[in-house]
Amino acid sequence: MTVPSYQDFMLPTLKLIADNYEHKSRDIVEQAADMLGLSEEDRQEKLPSQTQATYYNRAMWARTYLKKACLLDYPARGVIKITQRGIDLLKTNPDKITKNFLLQYDEFKDFQNAVNTEQNETNTSELVEEQKSPDDLLAYAQKILYENLRSELIDKLKSVDPYNFERIVTTVMEKMNYGVGTVTPKSHDDGIDGIIDEDELGLGKIYLQAKRYSDKKVDAKDMKDFIATLGTSSVKKGVFITTSDFIESAKKLAEKSSIQGNVIVLVNGTQLASLMIKHNIGVKPIEPIFIRKKIDEGFFIEGE
Repeated sequence: MTVPSYQDFMLPTLKLIADNYEHKSRDIVEQAADMLGLSEEDRQEKLPSQTQATYYNRAMWARTYLKKACLLDYPARGVIKITQRGIDLLKTNPDKITKNFLLQYDEFKDFQNAVNTEQNETNTSELVEEQKSPDDLLAYAQKILYENLRSELIDKLKSVDPYNFERIVTTVMEKMNYGVGTVTPKSHDDGIDGIIDEDELGLGKIYLQAKRYSDKKVDAKDMKDFIATLGTSSVKKGVFITTSDFIESAKKLAEKSSIQGNVIVLVNGTQLASLMIKHNIGVKPIEPIFIRKKIDEGFFIEGE
């Protein structure tokens, strides 16, 4: 048989974890494959890159999309568990779960919107295939992979220890060649989480403020405290980094402070994750799944 699509794996995956217990993701992949009637031969089929079994890859993408829709969660590495939203969905006895079906959930819609940045872009796979060239489809796939990685990286950053987060943001600044970073001691940071020395003698410094927030946004009080710290020192450059975002009043305070002589740069969770991906911080390259080739016209010209 043909290996089912990732969408075919969605409903079986959710049903298999409907008991509200934690399950090993690998076990659920195999059980879902059993439910879909995959033979041993089917399970031997590889992706074109030969890096992974096709069915396993599709089952994992099904899990990823269900996570984006908040129908399941990852309580630990390699472990999945259904959410209350997932339980409520199963009570409606859906015949099938598809990508279009998941668009009813704002979280999944936000994920898709991050991928579909082109005007009039459609979310339906059928129209995508009809309207796009192979090059377009390749670029579209790369967008999905990138947005998924960025989303997972933001989730990971929100779960790390606050002090470890300060170390991470200092590393990001170093990798961007702003200078040598130091994480300030927990008990004597004076409201500053890190310091970047822009030169060996320490003549130029940048203060760092790092807020590892899950849902809460950086508010006006957070920004006022940071600006006050800059105001009582000779340092006039500051970078405020958060895993979430900044409310409008906090942004305006930073802008006003910059006009008055300070230089304050704001970095939200999406920007931070993008920088980490760009500079290979907390992520690592994997074997490319596709190397594009074209005809070498010169090879076919006699005498060359």
